[in-house]
Amino acid sequence: MSTASSAVKLHAPALSLRIVLAIDALTSLAMGLLLVTTSGLLSGLLGLPRDFLFMAGISLFPVVALVGFTSRTGREKHPPALLVWITILGNLAWFIASVLTMEVWFAPSVAGFVFVSVQALVVLAFTVLEYRGLRS
Repeated sequence: MSTASSAVKLHAPALSLRIVLAIDALTSLAMGLLLVTTSGLLSGLLGLPRDFLFMAGISLFPVVALVGFTSRTGREKHPPALLVWITILGNLAWFIASVLTMEVWFAPSVAGFVFVSVQALVVLAFTVLEYRGLRS
């Protein structure tokens, strides 16, 4: 067995697009619930306005519905490409809004900068995984 073929067998199987979308929906739900239920507490810790955090959380619930629906609809192995593209573009918009939140709109605390940065990178990772899943 060659080194190349043994290296290929060591790679874990890629997550299906449906699974990536389902995880995206679940993490969005968790973030939405966190922001809505603890916006007052998080506001002081993160240095971001309470109403901004609350509304960001509320805005995630329609996203959860769309991404969750997308993960479960369509042909056997492939969700509808249009809905996946809407999800990808929505994730990109969220990522850009996160950068604007830190750099233009507000001056978050260090904890706020870390919080917003980490969630923005997670959203960007979902965007890349969803794009790759759509292409395969």
